[in-house]
Amino acid sequence: MSLERPMPGDEGALVYPAWSTIGAVQHVRKNAASDERISILAAADGATDPAQELKDLVQSDLFAWWNRNARDLPWRFGRTTPWGVLISEVMSQQTQMSRVVPYWLAWMAVWPDAASLAQASTAEVITAWGRLGYPRRALRLQECARVVAQRYDNELPRTYDELLALPGIGDYTASAVMSFAFGSPIAVIDTNIRRVLSRVFSGLESHGGSATKQERELAKRVLPKEAKASVTWNQSVMELGATVCTAKNPLCEQCPLADSCAFLAAGRPELGERRTRPRQRFQGTNRQVRGMILHALRGLGAGEARAVEANAKIMDTAKVSIGESGAVKMDAVRKGSAQTSAAATADKSLPRDQVEALWSDHVQLDLCIASLDEDGLIEVLPDQSLRLPQ
Repeated sequence: MSLERPMPGDEGALVYPAWSTIGAVQHVRKNAASDERISILAAADGATDPAQELKDLVQSDLFAWWNRNARDLPWRFGRTTPWGVLISEVMSQQTQMSRVVPYWLAWMAVWPDAASLAQASTAEVITAWGRLGYPRRALRLQECARVVAQRYDNELPRTYDELLALPGIGDYTASAVMSFAFGSPIAVIDTNIRRVLSRVFSGLESHGGSATKQERELAKRVLPKEAKASVTWNQSVMELGATVCTAKNPLCEQCPLADSCAFLAAGRPELGERRTRPRQRFQGTNRQVRGMILHALRGLGAGEARAVEANAKIMDTAKVSIGESGAVKMDAVRKGSAQTSAAATADKSLPRDQVEALWSDHVQLDLCIASLDEDGLIEVLPDQSLRLPQ
């Protein structure tokens, strides 16, 4: 379906309500106890309902902002398949969007559907995943592809429960695919969306962790009922949280919802007092060592295995697609680079002496090798050399 940005006159466009009503709602918010702030949204919908007036105003301002500022990512606005949407969502988890775009383009050029990914070798999949991090996601994606190809005739299932049952697919990804790929009016709940909704409608800071029952109820309550508008709502709230209403340093002076935001009106309480996501130490961790081992294995093919990484660095430097310059072009990524680099490394192994040179703490190194082997990300050969799975 098309996910074009809503324009004035489009279905789902809203009329601005009276400012006096919004002021009254903000007054109620400012003086309500913390545990009662969301209750203002529980009133029955109606023409004179202040909460509905507020929701309409927020939606109208947000949609206008989205139309001007939405990043032109290659999987948006109906330019990819439902499978492409799923790939983008899995790649984007805990990963900066600037890193995802070139990998997604290279991946989709080689494996545009579930059936093609299902037939790839494990070495190809791990190599193509490159430096995106959390490489087990790549293996789970291939497991998912095999189920989709075999059980669903290479088409993603169109129900939430069926999507949730696929390998590696959780509540967020299933909801995102239902909304962004199939246009279903379903609340999508991620860290960015929770933060924006909590600040705007509750006047409270969101501190991460698992979504609470109250946060889920709020997300469902403010979701537009009309399907097309609900898709734009989910994407625009998420976009605002990623680019403007950020965790540590929100750009309130640039926010389209500043005049309606209970959090800003209350003086941004607790901002900076507690991190919404704890800082994750990386240097010296098992995660760093595991990454070094995989990077060394991907680099065995005389430089070819670094094709995807090189494209990523070029894209990041040029700020293509998500910066000032507009959409990413498919010819910016060498088609087949993942297959080429994987083929170059498939029959090669990293000798034990080179493995030991990667990290001085050999006890930690061996623990990481064992965990990678257990996760199915590497193979340990009889001579203790390592290679990517065949």
